[in-house]
Amino acid sequence: MSASANHEQRLEREAAFHDEWAASIDPATTLVDETFTAPTAVENQHILAQFGPLQGKRILDYGCGAAEAGVYFAKQGAKVVGVDVSLGMLAVARRLAERHGTSIEVRHVTGASIPADAGEFDLIYGNGVLHHVDLSLAKPELARVLTPSGKGCFIEPLSYNPVIEIYRRIADTVRTADEHPLSFPDIEGFRMYFDDVTHREFWLATLAVFLRFYLWERVDPKNERYWKKIYTDAERLRGFFTPLRRLDDVVLARVPALGRLCWNTVITVSGPRRASPS
Repeated sequence: MSASANHEQRLEREAAFHDEWAASIDPATTLVDETFTAPTAVENQHILAQFGPLQGKRILDYGCGAAEAGVYFAKQGAKVVGVDVSLGMLAVARRLAERHGTSIEVRHVTGASIPADAGEFDLIYGNGVLHHVDLSLAKPELARVLTPSGKGCFIEPLSYNPVIEIYRRIADTVRTADEHPLSFPDIEGFRMYFDDVTHREFWLATLAVFLRFYLWERVDPKNERYWKKIYTDAERLRGFFTPLRRLDDVVLARVPALGRLCWNTVITVSGPRRASPS
């Protein structure tokens, strides 16, 4: 089977999975502000610091899903375009924006290209998207649509922690068959398309939250997405989570190598190179 055919089948599988998920999403109960303001929203708070003021910025919500982030950005005055392979998710994104008194433009992804012009966006945001896609196709496209002075930030899971790998195996019904958590070489590969590439890791001691869900509270990871529950239950978890977050900050600052055992990394890129590498 050709690479093109493989890619098309992958898109179809991802679209079908996320269309089914979208059918279960109620915009009335979908959190928006909390995904950036909750004590557990450590990655998004880091990204806001990287992005700076959002008013008037052109932002791509890459693989937007229900577009909680895109709607949040629009509420801050940004001009947001959400792209996704799932028409169901794009419909949810429209309804979520309407519920919050704002609007975002949505565009359907049907192939390897991002449906956008070269240099169209000042900022690109992605949350848990890159590990669903073919990185060899995604990286040059992200560089193409980013303005020369722009910046992109992506929250992605890492592939190294054995406890998280066990969780992934258990939670197979809420994950897609084509997911591939990122490695540090995957991140380094962004240097082929961007002049500046950095990453910061999150969730080391704080992963005790997942153990709490599974061992203490008996939350079935096959039926409930833990990466959503950290937002819906954030206030209840505050007293448990906050000291663990402080411990993470100290430990990771002193021993950065332990970052490979974290759940997530935030990749920040800038200085896009338009031409493909030779």
